[in-house]
Amino acid sequence: MSEEKKHPHQPFPEEEDAAPAPPEQTGSYSMVSPRFREIYFEFYKETYRPSSIDRKTKELIAIAASLTAKCQGCIEGHIKKALKFGATREEIGEAIAIAIGVNAAAVVDLTDIAAENMDVKLF
Repeated sequence: MSEEKKHPHQPFPEEEDAAPAPPEQTGSYSMVSPRFREIYFEFYKETYRPSSIDRKTKELIAIAASLTAKCQGCIEGHIKKALKFGATREEIGEAIAIAIGVNAAAVVDLTDIAAENMDVKLF
């Protein structure tokens, strides 16, 4: 694909109704069949509809989840949306700190399980 035809990889850019933008606008989802893309898009839109959790909080949760999932485009998109919905730098920083804590706990958990399975204790 020539450079002028390439789209930046952004899995979650949204239109105003919280719907993910179509693949031809994002450069993403090119390996997902249209049927499953539509199912996924409907699910995604549903998760961002008004509910008992306000949109700012949803975006803060999405930042932490994006970090633990290691999705670069998701992280960037959800930080932009969190700011759009009124999140402060401090709130975004706390969401990031929570993701750091969860990831650190996951490393401890995995190594504890490995130690138990191998009957090994290093310290």
